[in-house]
Amino acid sequence: MDQSLNIGTYAYDYKKLVKIINEFKRKYPFIAVNTIGNSVLGNPIHEIKIGKGSKKIHMNGSFHANEWITTMVLISLVNHYLLALTNGTLMRGSKVLNLYQEVELSVVPMVNPDGVDLVLNGPPDHLREEVMRMNEGSDDFIHWKANINGIDLNNQFPANWDICRQNKQPKSPAPRDFPGHAPLTEPEAVAMADLVKKNSYDCVLAFHTQGEEFYWGYEGYEPSESEKLAKEFERVSGYQAIRYVNSHAGFKDWFIQEFKRPGFTLELGKGINPLPLSQFLKILKSAEGIFLAALNFDL
Repeated sequence: MDQSLNIGTYAYDYKKLVKIINEFKRKYPFIAVNTIGNSVLGNPIHEIKIGKGSKKIHMNGSFHANEWITTMVLISLVNHYLLALTNGTLMRGSKVLNLYQEVELSVVPMVNPDGVDLVLNGPPDHLREEVMRMNEGSDDFIHWKANINGIDLNNQFPANWDICRQNKQPKSPAPRDFPGHAPLTEPEAVAMADLVKKNSYDCVLAFHTQGEEFYWGYEGYEPSESEKLAKEFERVSGYQAIRYVNSHAGFKDWFIQEFKRPGFTLELGKGINPLPLSQFLKILKSAEGIFLAALNFDL
């Protein structure tokens, strides 16, 4: 790990993420960094692209604000990958240069920058009263999952959204679980949907916490190769593969339903969100196995 970037040593907010991405651009001019949209508060949502292959894999983190450790995991994986590519070193015992030629990797490390900043830094002054009202009057936002509008971004996608809306409590903006008044109302969710439609990925992985498990099916729309990939993820990570959960309107649900291609929701680590940084290295080890398995898998 390149310690000069301070990856994995402390929680970082949107400003720190931007600083690291700018450092990546400076050190690794062969990567591309794109803005795929903006958050409610106007923060650009960044995508890092690496590689020039025909196989297209997408990964994302921090859909949920208090799962900010997923951003750190993804950035650390990208850092390891870039170091291995440029130095000819091994990543988990494997050379990776062939992956650069075979795979185009897309990473959106922080889908919900406003939410992450709220959890780590508290609210901006002009929104303080409004978000505290959604937070039942509390100024402790450590468990906040939603975007700054109080809408859960992973309940915003048009995969049985109506069922999600019926099943979910609360029924108005809140720190977690409110799916909005319609699908794809939030700019962060729209940016992610547009990115996928534009790129038609072969496989997507959404990094969440917690549970040391992952979900790989949706309503029978998943293709046969999803099961093979799930077994490989299970083998390399030690996480439990779960085909179906009673959940709708998530990013991977919509991807599987829309494109009939493999999609995964990864629940990294174990405990109560936000997970402590003491788990970071253990989480990273399991995530690295999944990261490489996804890039290597013959879809």
